[in-house]
Amino acid sequence: MLSIRELGFGYKTIRALKNVGIDLNKGEVLSVVGPNGAGKTTLLKCIIRIVKPDKGTILIDGKDTSLMKRLALARCIGYVPQNSPSKFPITVFDAVLMGRRPYMSWKPCKKDLEIVAELLASMDLEDIALRDFDHLSGGQKQKVLLARAFAQDPVYLLLDEPTSNLDLRHQMEVMEMISEMVKKKGMAAILAMHDLNLASRFSDRIVMLNDGKIYCSGEPSLVMTAENIMSVYGVEVSINTDNSHPYILPIRPVISSKVKAQS
Repeated sequence: MLSIRELGFGYKTIRALKNVGIDLNKGEVLSVVGPNGAGKTTLLKCIIRIVKPDKGTILIDGKDTSLMKRLALARCIGYVPQNSPSKFPITVFDAVLMGRRPYMSWKPCKKDLEIVAELLASMDLEDIALRDFDHLSGGQKQKVLLARAFAQDPVYLLLDEPTSNLDLRHQMEVMEMISEMVKKKGMAAILAMHDLNLASRFSDRIVMLNDGKIYCSGEPSLVMTAENIMSVYGVEVSINTDNSHPYILPIRPVISSKVKAQS
């Protein structure tokens, strides 16, 4: 289990996270949603130790991650940032092979190469294995970065806006890959998401952040309500519950009384 206890973090005078607590079990996909500035990306960066929390603890199977060496942490947690490198002069095969670095000494072994080859085949990337990463489309790049994270063989996967800037087809492909890999390998994933409908469809649980704090959490049907979305996003929505996943249809933004007074 990944356990986050009373996590706090601040950028100078801005408190980005305030007493955040989350438990994540293996086999789960958990989406973190909330408006811009709610603390989604900061939460992921704290977990992977890109930034250091100033309060709270993060535990993996009871072990404090702040006491773990970088190599040990890399074997437990894989991270896919929101933006792919703008210049990445390397082939697709070698980009995915980089995910094996926590396990390699001087050079890759036969097992490393086999893992990469299997991932490229299973993710339909074989045909572009020798292409330059820089020459790929946005959707292809995102799939390669996912493959690199899967090659790392982590127990926990952190993904920051994995569907940003992707067309509808690639959004579905990426989310289905994440969901399938989590179930297949018994991993767990935390996704920072803006798209509420994708989060609703592919998540086992959702945490809704607002102003650095957890506003609500639970199964999609409990979190994705018109009342919660109105309170956190300030948008009136209609919720379709005909299938097992709530579908959110935005109607109109709600102008606060403060904005009305200024106008």
